[in-house]
Amino acid sequence: MSMLKSRLIKPLIIAGVAGLMAVTSVAQAAGDLTRRPQKLPDLVMGSDESDYYLSQKEYELETGKAYKLAIISNGQKEYAMVAPDFFASIFLRKVEAGGMEIKAVSLTELEFEDAAEAEIYFVPVKPGEFAFEMEGLQGKGMVGVFKVK
Repeated sequence: MSMLKSRLIKPLIIAGVAGLMAVTSVAQAAGDLTRRPQKLPDLVMGSDESDYYLSQKEYELETGKAYKLAIISNGQKEYAMVAPDFFASIFLRKVEAGGMEIKAVSLTELEFEDAAEAEIYFVPVKPGEFAFEMEGLQGKGMVGVFKVK
C-alpha cells in the first residue's frame, strides 16, 4: 500500500471505530427503569370510621425511579381519583385491576364504584408538586399531593 493511501485510510479507520464506539455506548443502557418498582404506602379511600378517610395525603418521589402504588376503595362511596398534572408527568408502565393488566399511555381518572383495588406502575419523569383528589369530595379533605424531586 502506498504511503498516500495509508495516510488517507488510517484516519477513516479511526473515525469509523470512534463512530462505532459512540453508537455502541448510546445503545447500552444501565437497566430498565420500569423494573423492580419501589412499593409506596397504599392509598386507601374510606374506612369503617369515615367515608372520607384518606390514608395518605403526601407521597415523596424521585424522577427516574420506578414505583408501584396500590389504590384501594373500601366501597363506602364511589370514589374517582383525579390527578391530571401528575398523570401527565409520569411514564405509565401498566395498571393492574380486576385480575388483569391494562397497558395504556396515560390515565385521566381511576373510578371505584364498589370495594376494589388497582395498582399503578409508573416512573415520574418531571419534578414538581402535583395534586391528587377524589372528585367531588375535595371539601371533605380527600386531597393530597405527589412531591417529585
